[in-house]
Amino acid sequence: MKKMLLGLTMTAMAAGLAQPASAETSLNVVGTWSAVSLHKNFEKPFWTETLPEASDGQIQVQMTTFDQMGISGGDVFTYLKNGLFNVGMTFSDYVGGEAPALEGLDLPMMTTDPAKAREVSEAFMPIAERAMQSHYQAHVLAIAPNTPQVVFCNTPIKSLGDLQGKKVRASGRTTAEFLSALGAQSTVMAFNEVPGALERGVIDCAVTGSLSGYNSGWQDVADYLLPLPVGGWDTVITAISDATWQSLDDATRQLIEREIATGFIDPVWNNLPKDEQQGIACLTGNGECEHGKPGDMTLVAVTDADRERAHQALVSAVLPSWAARIDDETISLWNANVAPLVALPIVK
Repeated sequence: MKKMLLGLTMTAMAAGLAQPASAETSLNVVGTWSAVSLHKNFEKPFWTETLPEASDGQIQVQMTTFDQMGISGGDVFTYLKNGLFNVGMTFSDYVGGEAPALEGLDLPMMTTDPAKAREVSEAFMPIAERAMQSHYQAHVLAIAPNTPQVVFCNTPIKSLGDLQGKKVRASGRTTAEFLSALGAQSTVMAFNEVPGALERGVIDCAVTGSLSGYNSGWQDVADYLLPLPVGGWDTVITAISDATWQSLDDATRQLIEREIATGFIDPVWNNLPKDEQQGIACLTGNGECEHGKPGDMTLVAVTDADRERAHQALVSAVLPSWAARIDDETISLWNANVAPLVALPIVK
């Protein structure tokens, strides 16, 4: 019955919502998890307020999120390709199974500071656009982070090495490979399933965005926080279907690209250092939490040894594994655009 209802809902949306653009453009937009700060503070305000106002009301937006729709984050771009909606957003590591090139956007521990992460995201754009066109017939509008993917544990840890032997949740394949390289028992699990799994002891630790975890109450089921971005920056791709993009006139396309650069991409990246600090403050009580009542998780100090161990896992395990899943053109684009920024060339 649940599948039948979902099918009827999606058929209705496809028939009634994803209409072609007209003189007054109507866009149906699907965002990321409704509870995360990226959606609440940036996605939703941009699409429902900033863009319509900038267009003097000529662009109207109906917006929901993939969890509110009851669909998997990994299916967002497939439904976008099929015309269910006009614009979709999801995390790059959710779609690596179908489009492995996109996993390279947010490899674990490839960058450890927000400024470098933004440089990499901009350099990665040719790879992202090629992959989105090839797999989903869609045009990339934006690449933006959520919050750094840190480690939550319900058992004591003092360093990254203490993850060895522990059951640890990952959100995607490259993070799972990274954790396995550290000796952890990695498992891929949906974000909304994690609190219950931590509480019941099904898993010992989990990796997710710091503020995402706070907003979803992970501080109530985990006691230790290791603030190293071992899962990257939870990077989100925003894409518009080619059919919709080509139906818009040049002025409308230019308006959308201009506004999304200044009204969405810049604010998200500029706010990332603050979100990184706020995630720690809100989860541990170390500092002022602007988002609500702080938790009392124990903050685990990050050492140089942790960083070196993480880098070795990336170089020896994660990068070669990803390179084996991508084609030669992607490797060429990587070596020309991204590798010089992070000193991670792919040699075949």
